[in-house]
Amino acid sequence: MIEIQNLVKRYGDLVALDHLDLDIREGEIFGLLGPNGSGKTTAISCLLALLKYDKGKISVFGEKMMPNSYGVKKKIGIVPQEVAVFGELTVEENIDYFCGLYIKDKALRKKYVEDAIQFVGLEEQKKMRPKQLSGGLLRRLNIACGIVHKPKLVIMDEPTVAVDPQSRNHILEGIQKLNKEGATIIYTSHYMEEVEQICTRIAILDHGRSIAVGTKEELKAMIKMGERITIEGIALDKEHLQEIKELPHVFQTEYENQKLVICCSSAKQNLMRVLHYLQEREISCGKIFSELPTLNDVFLEITGKELRD
Repeated sequence: MIEIQNLVKRYGDLVALDHLDLDIREGEIFGLLGPNGSGKTTAISCLLALLKYDKGKISVFGEKMMPNSYGVKKKIGIVPQEVAVFGELTVEENIDYFCGLYIKDKALRKKYVEDAIQFVGLEEQKKMRPKQLSGGLLRRLNIACGIVHKPKLVIMDEPTVAVDPQSRNHILEGIQKLNKEGATIIYTSHYMEEVEQICTRIAILDHGRSIAVGTKEELKAMIKMGERITIEGIALDKEHLQEIKELPHVFQTEYENQKLVICCSSAKQNLMRVLHYLQEREISCGKIFSELPTLNDVFLEITGKELRD
């Protein structure tokens, strides 16, 4: 559905996009994951032909994307990072206005507006103005305005920034529902939990480059980390720490304030080996828990920094 090849965008000496390549398939929820400044929003702006770029090729629905590609743009819905609605219009009037940019038939437009209001759960607020809405409800209105014309491709640029947990869950569930109804979704975020929850395939961006692409399982398979074991309330001496470091498949340990974190590569029974070691030496401890790697672990290992830096 979308091909981005060798895309370069510069702002003076700053390289915002550095030979970016992306291939987004029909029917995906495709996540663009990366910290602020990684190039996510710039890539979206170039994709929509809102920004001129220095080098590269972009095609959408098999057509070269140009500023005047109006036929292609009618099939696209945009949910921008910043809320973009009219303060003097009601919820229903805002949605109707944006629908009218694409749908001229009044009867069809009325149905689409009703569908969008129901989809985002704003039936009780449809006569209210944006200033009367909470942050989460305002984000829902922003989404309704972007998807009301039932586009084939929906681009969502960090739609859950600064919203409450209830609205965040409603938005994520709505994105999955849109996808099931046939829309391809591009979802940009620096919240790894959201991307891991809803995206079928993910690209990790850093400094304007795609540094890894795949399903969450494929991305996690790229790194050394296979399991993180955390043990709280444990007293260890230097000899014990050294012996734990030498256990099979252990490649890193951290010990501070009687809390031990053990990083292991992918292998069976890592936790059992650690517990057996503690039992043999009669070392008591408090809580013990094991975690599989996250996308943040992927990002940290690949880039050497935390995802949210």
